[in-house]
Amino acid sequence: MTEEKELLQLKKRLLELAGRSYDQGIYTFTPFLGLSQQQAFYEVQREVAYAGFDLAGGSPACERRMIRFGCLERLGYEEDYPILCIRIVPAAPKFAEKLTHRDFLGAIMNLGIERDTVGDIFVQDKAAIVFCQENIASYLTEQLIKVRHTTVKCMVTEVTEELRAPVLEQAALTVSSPRIDAVISKVYNLSRNQSLDLFRAGRIYVNGRLVENNSYALREGDSVTVRGFGRFLYAGVQGETRKGKVRVSVGMYR
Repeated sequence: MTEEKELLQLKKRLLELAGRSYDQGIYTFTPFLGLSQQQAFYEVQREVAYAGFDLAGGSPACERRMIRFGCLERLGYEEDYPILCIRIVPAAPKFAEKLTHRDFLGAIMNLGIERDTVGDIFVQDKAAIVFCQENIASYLTEQLIKVRHTTVKCMVTEVTEELRAPVLEQAALTVSSPRIDAVISKVYNLSRNQSLDLFRAGRIYVNGRLVENNSYALREGDSVTVRGFGRFLYAGVQGETRKGKVRVSVGMYR
């Protein structure tokens, strides 16, 4: 099935979930959605607004998020997202490999777990934090015993303060203007044409929403994702140079 058809089916499913929440007076939840899937939601947002909704992924730092239809004001009660946080650590840290996001994701997928039941994965040295649907948490913690050649152990844990407000690698840049294309080019060392190609390919997201306008002026606090390259937090203009350029600050997610 093509991505276009998948997104069309997703929109229909979103309409169904909103209707079910409203008609039955209950909260309904999507699986974890990636950025392109969240964009499909924003395209039907007005059609489902009557039901009430919000989005969360387990931590403010998460990009992959669930949509919850329903709200306290309409339903009269609150219900948590069915998301748990799992910490994966090497059984023998001294002999553990240096593992990547891809290594952890691959090991989880090899268990036969569906991708949409797993949210963001944050690698922390030789360990990782994984957000997942609560109905697969027991299976994941019991069955995931190895990542690449490293034996691991898993446990459900609380969301750490770092995941609520992650420590970012700060960088100061000099750019012609705070336009998004200028900042992206500088952050990832791209030419103007390479930067424009990313916009044409629909790979730029600001605060989870697709941005196709390369002249968009970034605002302090904007979270920018460039699919295939990474993500950064725009911290704003810090001053001007004698030649009329601007100094901006960004925080890089690692």
